[in-house]
Amino acid sequence: MILAVSNIVSKLTTLDYVIVVAYLVVLMIIGYQASFKKKKSEEDETLFLANKSLGWSSIGFNMWGTNVGPSMLLACASIGFKTGIVAINFEWYAFIFLMLLALVFAPRYIASKVSTMPEFMGQRYGDSTRNILAWYALIKIQISWLSLGLYAGGVLVRQILGIPMWESVVVLVAFAGLFAFAGGLKAIAKVNVFQMLLLIGVSLMLMFIGLHKAGGLSTVWHSVPHNYWNLLRPATDADYPWYAILLGYPVAAVAFFCTDQAMVQSVLGAKNLEQGQLGVNFIGWLKILSLPLFIGTGILCYLLFPKLDDPNMAYMTMVTNLFPPGLNGLVIVVMIAVLVGTVGSSLNSLSTVFTMDIYAEKINKGATNKDLIRVGRMAIIVGCILAVGVVLAIDQIKGLKFFDVFQSILGFIAPPLSVVFLLTVFWKRTTKLAVNFTLSIGSAISLGIGILYLWVFPAATYHFWPHYLMVSFYTFAILFVLAVLISLVDPNPVRYVATDEDTASIAKPTKRVKLAWTLLVIVMVCLYLFFNGH
Repeated sequence: MILAVSNIVSKLTTLDYVIVVAYLVVLMIIGYQASFKKKKSEEDETLFLANKSLGWSSIGFNMWGTNVGPSMLLACASIGFKTGIVAINFEWYAFIFLMLLALVFAPRYIASKVSTMPEFMGQRYGDSTRNILAWYALIKIQISWLSLGLYAGGVLVRQILGIPMWESVVVLVAFAGLFAFAGGLKAIAKVNVFQMLLLIGVSLMLMFIGLHKAGGLSTVWHSVPHNYWNLLRPATDADYPWYAILLGYPVAAVAFFCTDQAMVQSVLGAKNLEQGQLGVNFIGWLKILSLPLFIGTGILCYLLFPKLDDPNMAYMTMVTNLFPPGLNGLVIVVMIAVLVGTVGSSLNSLSTVFTMDIYAEKINKGATNKDLIRVGRMAIIVGCILAVGVVLAIDQIKGLKFFDVFQSILGFIAPPLSVVFLLTVFWKRTTKLAVNFTLSIGSAISLGIGILYLWVFPAATYHFWPHYLMVSFYTFAILFVLAVLISLVDPNPVRYVATDEDTASIAKPTKRVKLAWTLLVIVMVCLYLFFNGH
């Protein structure tokens, strides 16, 4: 018999409550110390980049910690339950775009000595481009990081406590926002690595208990449908045809891994370029763990609880039915920790971009440090309110699986960013007019298509839509062609011309970097060959 997820509360023992309370107390102590400790980092950009002190392991863990949140657990377990390992493409296929970041984009970012992505584009095309990109970055952070992370947390709390979504997200955003508002983000960053290790430990424990319960790895391998072990599905597959992943995923991946401030920031804080490139390589290896940690839980749930009504409840169903008393509290602690880190970091990024790229550059160039802190805190409050509204709108989407909600929204945000950054780096004839058009009009087109797809004419009701990944690809292709045409016919082209000094400052990869990436490429190719044709 499947134990109802909401019954997790009835299973909690005294030990569970002790673990939860102890963790919350520690969080509050750390937050208090960070809030009342004399601060210099809020307005010090070099400290914002950790004084360029990060080594490869810190960079890899930080990037993975930014990438992984409650959404990863819930969404991947859900899609694993429903379709097997095909969704691991969204983790493993990423190695190509991580390599693109490490070997192509990162050398240019570091050589440019920038702190933000709007600043990088502003160096090439001027203040107007920086301004447009800053606003687009704010929208992206608000939706792709803050709102989606909060939505995943809201679903989780709703599953555990059975309370309405709006109550869940208000409590969560208020809790996470408190740390960001009072200055606790720095404290959250300090314990982020520990939180990720705790998450890995708990997920592995759940995986081993599930494997034992299911009869072992061999039994699991032969008991699920054979196509559960295929990374590539046929073109006729309704959920994930191979061509949709091959063409559609890269659009979001370039934007997410190569241009997103939250992901690139760790590389910008590297001791040097080699450490940054090795750190990006490290997250490529960490992503291999997503199969046993996240997808595998869903596959095991399919075997152990095949009559589960809602695949979105796969992860929590495994927790509530397999973990012994005492460990449920540990799971809740891990969820709280990861959620606070994700939402808190999102609020911090939102606040930083608005304060530094918009307020300090356009509204009040003579702003004092006190002004910047005050405006930053106001931005956090506004971000919290907007996030609750977006989450409630997402919750109204019908007919899409949990995983698809995340990927489709990211797919509609990504095309303009992928177009302008790829053209900027790879095509010297790209003009300022084309970049600004793509970031403004192109973004309106892309987001408009997304609104039509998700809310006005939802794909579950209107079947004329192609796969959402292909919608993203077609949008990217149209914007790409428009940007090229505009650059070619621009009567007064303003182009970025790199000086000899600029070109000379872009360092080549070292032997260690080349070796690390060669090994990762070999392993990934082997994995794709092994998980195919079943």
